[in-house]
Amino acid sequence: MEWETVIGLEIHVQLSTKSKMFSRASTQFGATPNTQACAVDIALPGVLPVANKGAVERAIRFGLAVGGTINQRSVFARKNYFYPDLPKGYQISQFELPIVQGGAVTIRDGKKTIRLTRAHLEEDAGKSLHEDFHGMSGIDLNRAGTPLLEIVSEPDMRSSEEAVAYARAMYDLVVKEIEICDGNMQEGSFRCDANVSVRRPGASLGTRREIKNLNSFRFLQQAIDFEVKWQIGTLEDGGTIHQATVLFNPDTGETRAMRSKEDAHDYRYFPDPDLLPLEVSKQWIEQIRKSMPESLRGQQQKFKDFRLPDYQAHQLTANRETATFALSTFTGAPAAEVPMLANWIVGPVKARLNEENLDYSRSRVSPEQLRKLIGRVVDGTVSEKSAIEVFDAMWKGEKDPDTIIEKRGLNQISDSGALEAIVDQVIAANPKSVEEYRSGKDKAFNALVGQAMKATRGKGNPAQINEILRKKLAG
Repeated sequence: MEWETVIGLEIHVQLSTKSKMFSRASTQFGATPNTQACAVDIALPGVLPVANKGAVERAIRFGLAVGGTINQRSVFARKNYFYPDLPKGYQISQFELPIVQGGAVTIRDGKKTIRLTRAHLEEDAGKSLHEDFHGMSGIDLNRAGTPLLEIVSEPDMRSSEEAVAYARAMYDLVVKEIEICDGNMQEGSFRCDANVSVRRPGASLGTRREIKNLNSFRFLQQAIDFEVKWQIGTLEDGGTIHQATVLFNPDTGETRAMRSKEDAHDYRYFPDPDLLPLEVSKQWIEQIRKSMPESLRGQQQKFKDFRLPDYQAHQLTANRETATFALSTFTGAPAAEVPMLANWIVGPVKARLNEENLDYSRSRVSPEQLRKLIGRVVDGTVSEKSAIEVFDAMWKGEKDPDTIIEKRGLNQISDSGALEAIVDQVIAANPKSVEEYRSGKDKAFNALVGQAMKATRGKGNPAQINEILRKKLAG
């Protein structure tokens, strides 16, 4: 019998504030250990935490972007547990009343929706360093208190591929679209916990195991694949799955149990007595909504009007910078020119950006300049081959395509009378090719086109030459 995989993700997003969740200590990465942990971060007696307004604003931006409910009243709670890098003995988080509830993210080109349970604000813990400390571990508390947004999904994913697609979609959302996280996974700015279980199709949910702290999409997929295989093998051998927290070892590609999984009551949540309930006004929420750029989903809807192939529309809406550049380029262009513009955006423009490690927002050729250049290709002023030369000059700083075309003598010959005269000369000079074409050899036609292009020194309009030549040969 087959098994069904059930996956839910908890994604921890480090918010891009300069100071910590409840103190003014810096969040800058890479400082000397324990130089950025102030009295508030380690809860020394007499200190009082104060919520970071910038972190709250970023959480609201996220809630608006995913279509969730922004709770105007949310509560900070103490999550109690002991760990060496948690100096307070508790973590300030949100439990019963998070700042964001619900929402959804689509994957697979909008064909599947992943529902969100909640997104809540919390502070990060410190870090244990298992290095050469004469057989001991060190503790770096610089990260203690760093603001996090924990995003919890419903168990809607059914494969490691879907889990990775969801994680990538979430990454693009928080890093590229609403810009609330720097996205540096190596520094722990974006990391995932995967809750994985298996069941027979139609059965109730199986016992889940949580894979902690996955900081790459590749590790996420490898860890889930191994865990699924292990759980199925255990059950088919007559064993039992016990709820547990597990770690993934990228060197071996295996997961191993770290501890039995705690439930909410194990953490003894209670409202933090030092923090008032967090209250946000409707006016502030609307102010944040109005300040947000157009959503990527909104831009994707606009692309439907251009009737581009699905694969091309997907390329152009991969992120907000690409979509914004494409929409700016298409705006004002005749519908017939849009397909060619799209090809250039994902072709020559993208190639130059990749060479210089730039994104579309920093393109050296603007949407307006690209639109003008392609207009000259479509109206026959310049050939598409010569347009590459014009584009290169524009990229290097020569802005006006008409000036470049004129200066370099790249004007395409589109005068029908002149082209007819050249075609007549080619036909007269190549009787053998003419005879071969008329006897059914199509390659001979290409040879004649080549001769005509040679006669125009490559400046003849290929489409016109083809049309005139066919008419002449058919007569």
